[in-house]
Amino acid sequence: MRAKGISYDTGFVRDGEISRDRFDPDAVRRELTIIRDDLHCSAVRVIGGDPERLELASAYAAGLGLEVWFSPYPLELTPEETLSLFADCAERAERIRLRGAEVVFVAGAELSLMNKGFLPGDTLDDRLGPLLHQRDPDRLRELIGELPARVNDFLGRAVAVVRERFGGRITYAAIPLERVDWAPFDIVGVDLYRSAEIADRFGEGVRALVAQGKPVAITEFGTAAYRGAGDRGGRCMEIVEYAEDGVPIRLDGVYERDEAGQAAYLRELLETFDAAGVDSAFVFLFALGNFPHRPGGDPTADLDLASPGIVKVLDRGHGDTYPDMLWEPKAAFTALAECYRG
Repeated sequence: MRAKGISYDTGFVRDGEISRDRFDPDAVRRELTIIRDDLHCSAVRVIGGDPERLELASAYAAGLGLEVWFSPYPLELTPEETLSLFADCAERAERIRLRGAEVVFVAGAELSLMNKGFLPGDTLDDRLGPLLHQRDPDRLRELIGELPARVNDFLGRAVAVVRERFGGRITYAAIPLERVDWAPFDIVGVDLYRSAEIADRFGEGVRALVAQGKPVAITEFGTAAYRGAGDRGGRCMEIVEYAEDGVPIRLDGVYERDEAGQAAYLRELLETFDAAGVDSAFVFLFALGNFPHRPGGDPTADLDLASPGIVKVLDRGHGDTYPDMLWEPKAAFTALAECYRG
């Protein structure tokens, strides 16, 4: 692969609340340096909902020589609110690009599920419910059949807004259900997870993406560190229970930690992507700050088990491997470093 990447979370914004409380610029620069030097990444996808944080982290990454994928990640916004966010972020991404950095603009992710206006429902659960538990096959076909037109109409508008302000390459982080028309984009971008149900045809699906002719980026892939998480594919985080305000509070049961399984999943998918001719791949993700590691107590309180982060964020104290950091690497960290170094 040309670009060996990982996603870096600057904080997801939902209803005015941001998921990452601690955002110290010195720590951000240090983590991005570790991503470059110790993980051997050549690219970083900077994700989040706060434009200022996105610009700060992207500027640091660019200064370190990393290829920057500037990726605003709207949640629960209307189409017009999303376009406003993209316009702001495109101007910020262009400022970084004009300093000489290689910058790709990612015009959102999984918009039909994560935001309003594409599927019925005001929340993610409302939108997912009819897709996952629809008992009326005709209604399900209707929902799925109507979705691509809505998504592609919006993406056409989004690309126009971004290109007015940004001179680099543009992509989008899609899910297969959206059936994106890639003609307006420079790169095909897909969030792609291997689950047990599709494991036997996963490689064939990746090769089909590459066969379309444009460079392919796997904008998101990964799994959590509990036994069986990889079999769940993109639904590996569904073992978490949330408060009414969306804050994760506990796991829905007791799960066995399996860091080796998380590491093996990443290695296997990277091998598949490389063999298929994928241009770029971004592990999801470096750290998820609101899913802390809480060992030794109530096992359902150890939210890190559900986190796809390759480091475990500590509930208190500093790590041993990096004494200046508030996290400790998982086995997936070492596995990814070995893959990217090789």
